Amino acid sequence: MNKRTFTVDICLSPTLLPLYELKGKVVVIVDILRATSVMVTAFGHGIASITPTATLDDCEYYKTLGMLTAAERDGMQAEGFDLGNSPFSYQTDFIKGKDLAMSTTNGTQAIAASLNADHIVIGAFLNIDAVRDYLLKLRKPVLIACAAWKGKPNVEDTLFAGALLQKLGEEVVWENDTCQIAHSLLESAGNDMLSLVHETSHVKRLKRLGIEKDIEFCLQENIYPLVPYLQGKKLVI
Repeated sequence: MNKRTFTVDICLSPTLLPLYELKGKVVVIVDILRATSVMVTAFGHGIASITPTATLDDCEYYKTLGMLTAAERDGMQAEGFDLGNSPFSYQTDFIKGKDLAMSTTNGTQAIAASLNADHIVIGAFLNIDAVRDYLLKLRKPVLIACAAWKGKPNVEDTLFAGALLQKLGEEVVWENDTCQIAHSLLESAGNDMLSLVHETSHVKRLKRLGIEKDIEFCLQENIYPLVPYLQGKKLVI
């Protein structure tokens, strides 16, 4: 490995994160459907900060501080919170300049499990080139942490990991077989990721909720040229 390359690894589920050394790493959190896609969208439309929380009680606490709150469980907006987990809910001037607390089934749990990392950044197809550029500038070992679905690996997050690997190209050295798994999955999708994702269990869950438009939106690349990162307890850009 020459002095300009750096390692990249992939964790397919937060339940596996204890097997990885996070210190010294940049962890890219990815929850394509839909938490990290929503976070990127919110920053793209002017949110000032997002405080991720693992529990609904913690998220609700921030409402007492005058913050907006967003919460989702099992794909649906949790009762008593201002917003849910659809990117379309954040494409509004209403959120500009405001602080938001957010708790989701998978994405914010992955963030909470990654706090020992040197850096935590938010990745989605919506900002994938910006994430690549951020990592190439930082040049530290990278772990792509897939939020999965309740601990079980999923296709859409693994596809993103493969796509980010591809974009990093020869700048990185693959650290583990999970990189080969993600790369092979991406190659199997070819130019039609949407068709592959449409057959996944999580998409079928979302379809039952009538939010197919969210799926197509979240698979778009490079809508927002920004990278949210964790600063203290808040995500900022």
